Amino acid sequence: MRLTEITYGSALAIESYGPGFFRVGSHVLRGASLITPWDAGSWGGLSDLDAPLSLAGKIDVLLVGLGPDLAVIPRAFREALEAAEIGVEPMNTPAACRTYNVLLGEGRRIAAAVLPVP
Repeated sequence: MRLTEITYGSALAIESYGPGFFRVGSHVLRGASLITPWDAGSWGGLSDLDAPLSLAGKIDVLLVGLGPDLAVIPRAFREALEAAEIGVEPMNTPAACRTYNVLLGEGRRIAAAVLPVP
């Protein structure tokens, strides 16, 4: 099997995560975080629509990491993002982090809104 190292250029990849934190670039984010290829910072969780909606026109899909387990995204959250033409993909946080990096490596227009794992 041939392995190829992935490079992200200047885009921000999720380097690691653990109990209550995400490491993006050389920064550690604590708590819920919104991560894009160009920026990363805290996020107010599923009740915070403003931050993800500000990405309209910049991303095609928002990966939503819902903690250690898959859960239901509130209908209003999903409908608001879809009305802004942002696809919403719910998954557990570990899967969201892995998927974000894979799609980032493919040059896709994505972001991740992730809740921390305990």
